[in-house]
Amino acid sequence: MPLPIEEDPIINADIRDDVTSSNRNLVEVDREETTGWIKSRTVLGIMGFLGFANVYAMRVNLSVAIVAMVNSTTVQNNSTLDVCLAPTPSNTTIPPKPGEFNWDAGQQSIILGSFFYGYVLTQIPGGRIAEIFGGKLVYGIGVLLTAIFTILSPIAAKVDFKFFIVVRVLEGLGEGVTYPAMHAMLARWIPPLERSKFAAYVYAGSNIGTVISLPISGWLCTLDYAGGWPLCFYLFGGLGVLWFIAWMFLIYDTPQNHPRICPKEVEYITNSIGVQEDKPSMSIPWCKFLTCLPLWAILIAQCGQSWLFYTQLTELPTYMNNILHFDIVSNARLSALPYLTSWIAGIIISIFADWLLAKGWISRQTSMKLWNTVAAFVPAFGLLGIAWAGCDRTAVMLLLSITSAFGGAVYAGNQMNHIDLSPQFAGTMYGITNAASNICGFMAPYVIGQIISSDQQTLGQWREVFYLAAAIDLAANLFYLFFASTEEQDWSRPDNDDMTASAPVESIMYPES
Repeated sequence: MPLPIEEDPIINADIRDDVTSSNRNLVEVDREETTGWIKSRTVLGIMGFLGFANVYAMRVNLSVAIVAMVNSTTVQNNSTLDVCLAPTPSNTTIPPKPGEFNWDAGQQSIILGSFFYGYVLTQIPGGRIAEIFGGKLVYGIGVLLTAIFTILSPIAAKVDFKFFIVVRVLEGLGEGVTYPAMHAMLARWIPPLERSKFAAYVYAGSNIGTVISLPISGWLCTLDYAGGWPLCFYLFGGLGVLWFIAWMFLIYDTPQNHPRICPKEVEYITNSIGVQEDKPSMSIPWCKFLTCLPLWAILIAQCGQSWLFYTQLTELPTYMNNILHFDIVSNARLSALPYLTSWIAGIIISIFADWLLAKGWISRQTSMKLWNTVAAFVPAFGLLGIAWAGCDRTAVMLLLSITSAFGGAVYAGNQMNHIDLSPQFAGTMYGITNAASNICGFMAPYVIGQIISSDQQTLGQWREVFYLAAAIDLAANLFYLFFASTEEQDWSRPDNDDMTASAPVESIMYPES
């Protein structure tokens, strides 16, 4: 809860001047007194980035691989149907290889969504365990388990359809702890004025993982060695194991526990966010969570954005294959473009958002609502444009790439809002909202599977898919605009005295508008 700032404009101005001066002093201490050192939180950011790049590479490679795995019949050109005519093959067109599996559209939707059955189950436990025991081991083991089950995926697919689903669920169980565990670590490591851009650096690893995984997976699927598509799982699973070894050696739970950190960096972090205890002293206020409207605002916003995101992530390669008739390599390469633009724009927007906050030109709450709206509205209207671009492949890719760039604004939007409400329970709260939002990970493919015909997919069916995703995203953002908050909640600390002691950095730094 912010310290009270009375209505007197002179008092308000004096306080803001003092806060701005204090912020500048903290930044100068960090800039000058750690010269010559590689900041330990920078290493955390790099390794976290690579970890998310790895898990997303392991998650999305199936979206491309399944195109090569399934023995789909060729769709006939029929001008009486609402379909795009397949282009005449050229010398550069890569002919499709017959797949090994006869899975219909419903089975494919179940496979694509099965990962999320496990993914949602470990979100809340992962966040709480990270808060109690530290995020290093939780995050690291989560990535390692994801890597192991990724390596086992081709074997499972060849054994049995149901066994493949089980392995995908187990892979989701491992990856489910990663986001809440990292959120708990960021709450202990990252000063408030760095959080938007730091979140963009770390969590945008998911975009880079997608950008790298999709084209490489598409190319691997064309190879004859080992059947082609299994290489997608072996390569990225192996990289995940190697990453785990480096993570365990380089990363520590808190600045105070790091044996190689610069003492001045510890001082800077401590002055910014206070001393981080190894274990929280409070039990989880579950009833307070249920009645916390700002937490519900984050949850609803993330659900809307996840529905749109997973519509693109899991179904875009299928749309480009069956409707726009891209070959598998072009399909994979072009499917990666929206995530590349989202990553670049996400970092730029987050740096700009932090700069506005540091200047005092915008409040924390207004900043989050502004950028969350940008992250929701522009991609949603982009999908509406794609729905009416029809068979114009160039227009579709331009709309996807340009509008998806603004989706990167989410890192300056709701992504770090949990830490504002309660730094101590940030991991658990992120687990709650991320679990709820990722239910869309299996609901979206299932609903799409019900809308899309197995025999003959049409533009009209896909327009319904895009309309639905845009509508859900826009409605969710409106809820966030009405009910989001950046005030630390009264249940966040053991008592008001403890909360007041920690408030100068977290709440005066961002006075409410």
